[in-house]
Amino acid sequence: MSETRQVRNLDHPLFAAARAYTNYFTPTVTGIEHLPIAGPALVIGNHSSIYWMPEVWITFMAMLERRPAEPSFGVAHDVVLGTPVLGELIRQFGIIPANRDSAAAGLKDGGAVMVYPGGDWEACRPWTERDKIDFAGRKGFVRLALEMGVPVIPAVANGGHDSIFVLSRGARSAELLQLDKLFRAKVFPYTVGVPFGVAPILPQLPLPATVDVSFLPALDWSARPGDPDDAELVERCYAETVEVMQAELDRLRAATPHPVVTGIKNHLAGLPGPLSGLAALVP
Repeated sequence: MSETRQVRNLDHPLFAAARAYTNYFTPTVTGIEHLPIAGPALVIGNHSSIYWMPEVWITFMAMLERRPAEPSFGVAHDVVLGTPVLGELIRQFGIIPANRDSAAAGLKDGGAVMVYPGGDWEACRPWTERDKIDFAGRKGFVRLALEMGVPVIPAVANGGHDSIFVLSRGARSAELLQLDKLFRAKVFPYTVGVPFGVAPILPQLPLPATVDVSFLPALDWSARPGDPDDAELVERCYAETVEVMQAELDRLRAATPHPVVTGIKNHLAGLPGPLSGLAALVP
């Protein structure tokens, strides 16, 4: 795993670029104290906004800042890691392939590994379902945590899926195009926005929705004796994770029901001098 931890200096230009990007979403992070400073942990997040995924960068940057002397890893699709220039850059952050073996190796290396069980299915859910946790029944993270005996840290995000209007996952289109065979993708999302209007998969400009990330206390399944192949045990742990994360998303949603409006107000409030007073004009 050493090749995935080349950049450790938080003043590196890569981190500056990541901060500049996440600042567009005026993020807040709470509960980071629940993430162990050292040792293995599995960080479980809810995925949003297709290709922009601000919650991923906000969560991962918080992990790196919490554990500056310890390894932290995130996972990414092979297509992303194989992209020229971008793939190499994100590997320097500690991004590893999104598969069980890579995640297990990161945990064995003493790392905190960030995964998004819902993957592209959750990230491409319709805008009308932006307040829902949807892991699509994927329980691999549970079996991995039980097998490795590591704590599971939920990292719940609100706001990212308000930044882009997803009309449909396009599951039927993905099936017709055989994307599952080509790229392990079950979606071909249709969105509406600027500059492409109604369009499939093209990157619309994201709205400046504020994104709140909340790290929760560990779901410490290491204290539960059991076989990771025990279907009943896996189902209970999975249900517990979704229930806890949905309750926290509901709480975040109630606190910030209109993330785009809040994000605009945050940006206006950050303007210099009297211009900051424009924030008061936003309802």
